[in-house]
Amino acid sequence: MNRMIDEPLERLRAAARRTRELALTRVSTGLGHEDADADADDDVGTIGTDGALGFDPFPLLEALHRHGVRAVVIGQVAGIMHGSAELTGDLDLLWDGEPVHAPALAAAFMSLGARLTDETGIPLATAPEALLRPKVQFTAPGASGDCCTPALPWADLNVREILGRAVTAYDPGGLEVHYVSREDLIRMRRALGRPKDLRRADELDRLA
Repeated sequence: MNRMIDEPLERLRAAARRTRELALTRVSTGLGHEDADADADDDVGTIGTDGALGFDPFPLLEALHRHGVRAVVIGQVAGIMHGSAELTGDLDLLWDGEPVHAPALAAAFMSLGARLTDETGIPLATAPEALLRPKVQFTAPGASGDCCTPALPWADLNVREILGRAVTAYDPGGLEVHYVSREDLIRMRRALGRPKDLRRADELDRLA
């Protein structure tokens, strides 16, 4: 009999394992999470990209926790933590964009040897000032994705308020992971309006 998984971090660990298993025999295609994001008609998401190969968000989540960074998980990883059954191959983050918090965020990325690029793929130094952009893309061991600030337009949503309403998951080892609330994730999905976002918003509605 299968044990029901009802804790956010347990759900995420199980989903990451399943993603790695599904991608185990796949060859690299050269497609990254930015390719899925750029395709307005994409209805699959990053599970079909190279991000799914060896996907494990926990090294970065643990680094953020160690460095005292309050970065909020958004996107489908947050969806999984709320109970979504759809898998993903990337990890998207939202932080407050305040310069005083940038050094700790940069230190967390540097501790893993993460690489940063701008939205066009141009490499950036893994330094505090680079992270002050509205959005940078990162590649770290186990996970890649977007790291965004409230300066990134998100339709008419007040992103700072979304940050303030984030919830926190805890595990017995002391790890804390902040993630967007279910209601705000639904709003963010509907604001983006892509087929996969609308489908995932509907799924989250049904999970209420």
